[in-house]
Amino acid sequence: MANEVVLLDYWVSMFGMRARIALAEKCVKYEYVEEDLRNKSPLLLQSNPIFKKIPVLIHNGKSICESLIIVQYIDEVWSDKAPLLPVDPYQRAQARFWADFIDKKVYDAGRKTWTTKGEEQEAAKKDLIDTLKLVENELGDKPYFGGETFGYLDIALVPFSSWFEAYEGGGGDLSIEAECPKLMAWVKRCLERESVAKALPDPKKVVDFVNGLKQKMGI
Repeated sequence: MANEVVLLDYWVSMFGMRARIALAEKCVKYEYVEEDLRNKSPLLLQSNPIFKKIPVLIHNGKSICESLIIVQYIDEVWSDKAPLLPVDPYQRAQARFWADFIDKKVYDAGRKTWTTKGEEQEAAKKDLIDTLKLVENELGDKPYFGGETFGYLDIALVPFSSWFEAYEGGGGDLSIEAECPKLMAWVKRCLERESVAKALPDPKKVVDFVNGLKQKMGI
C-alpha cells in the first residue's frame, strides 16, 4: 500500500506546528491541507468526529487526532529515523509529563493574556511567566530538553514561541526574553533547525491574526 500521508491543519495553530516539525524531522513527505475553521471540511468532520479540531494526521486512510498523540505516532511509525521520544522509560515518562503540563498550563495562561482585560489580564501574564519559568528550570543548562538531542518536548513547546509576541501584547510591561533568558536562547537554537524554521510562522503575522480576533471579540 502506498504510504499516503495527509495533514489537516491551520497555519497559526501551535498544535499543527508540532505535527509539521515531527514530520519534517522524520523526512516524511505529506500533503498539507489548510482548513477553514469557520467552515470545516467534510474530511475534517469525518476524520475527527469527536472534537472536530485540527490537526489530524491521515495515514493510509486512517486518522490520528490530538497533536501530542500525532507526534508519538510519527515517532513510532517512522522509526528508521532518530527517535523523538527518549529511549529510557523514565525520561520518556518525564517528557510526556512536561508536554502535558505545557498543554494544560502554557496554552491556558497564554490565551488569557489576550482574551482578558485589567486585573485578570495582569494575573494571566504573571501566571504565564511563572509557568514558563518552571519549564525553563526543567531545561536548565541543556541545549535541548532531552540533552544534546532535539526531540519530543522541544517539539511540544517551541511552536508556542511564535505566539510569545502576541502574548506580550506590545504594552511593554511583559518581556518573556527578560524574564526567561535561557528559554529564549533555546528558542533561537531551535529556530536554527530547518524543521522548526519552516513550520513556525512569523510572530508579526501571529500578532496581526490575534489583533483581528480581538477586534471580532470586541476586546
